[in-house]
Amino acid sequence: MSITMIPFAEGEANLDWSALCAAFEAGHRMPKAEIGDTFLYRDPDTLLSRAAWIDGMGLAVKSATIFPGNPKAGKPMIHGSVCVFGDGDGDLEAVIDFHLVTKWKTAGDSLFAATRLARPDSERILIVGAGTVGRSLFDAYSSAFPNARFRVWNRTRANAEAMAEDCPGLLVADDLEAAVREADIVTSATMSTDPLIKGEWLRPGQHIDLIGAYRPDMREVDDAALTRAHIFVDSYDTTVGHIGEIKIPLEAGTISRDDLIADYYEPEKFRRGSEDEITLFKNGGGAHLDLMTSRYILNAWNAAR
Repeated sequence: MSITMIPFAEGEANLDWSALCAAFEAGHRMPKAEIGDTFLYRDPDTLLSRAAWIDGMGLAVKSATIFPGNPKAGKPMIHGSVCVFGDGDGDLEAVIDFHLVTKWKTAGDSLFAATRLARPDSERILIVGAGTVGRSLFDAYSSAFPNARFRVWNRTRANAEAMAEDCPGLLVADDLEAAVREADIVTSATMSTDPLIKGEWLRPGQHIDLIGAYRPDMREVDDAALTRAHIFVDSYDTTVGHIGEIKIPLEAGTISRDDLIADYYEPEKFRRGSEDEITLFKNGGGAHLDLMTSRYILNAWNAAR
């Protein structure tokens, strides 16, 4: 049995954001995924494994080790890999670089939503957060909104300046409120537990894309933003009871389950309803999206050989 090994740079050379969005669309027309996450801890270290099985597509297991002390020793904090298994016989088909799958799954998830929820004429895009994900978002959104003007805001301005040097045409925003008010699309990827983006700053026609929160105590927008917006998620199963952005306001009664309009498995409802509504998308990034992304990467790899 031959197992395909796909490293980051060689694998990425075959990829296209539009094609990934098409793969997500096709994947959500297939039977709903079975998913499961497991965590093992040895304080402060963590092993995270995320698994998904889609009948007709196959299986994927994405495992990551998170060792917070590694950077002090000059080592990366996160290591990992993604194993892709065949649907028919469960054979191991490929091992794909963890960071390649994570980059394209995370930014592609947000881009897929934006192609359905953001106004096509959006010209001003604000990226909140100047980390690795912020750079991936710049690449992804640039592909679908080629005429857009981009700005980045970050708590530490020096990090925003460094990102601007890496991303041609990207400008640094000093005032978050002013930048949010001006933007047509706001895409946020921070580690915030206290909301950064206020609902009173939003205006009709905007699209708000939230990536950063992944724990039950994390939020990037306040209650006012949620009550003013039409809310969408990538998957009810991986966001509603797990991520503070949705979980906290639901439990407080600020929003109800009926306020969540659609996830990707409801394509007929997953769309902007009018030019002036505010759309808000929560990117939860479940394991089924890792599987869809991994299968897309493997198919693109094989097609290029």
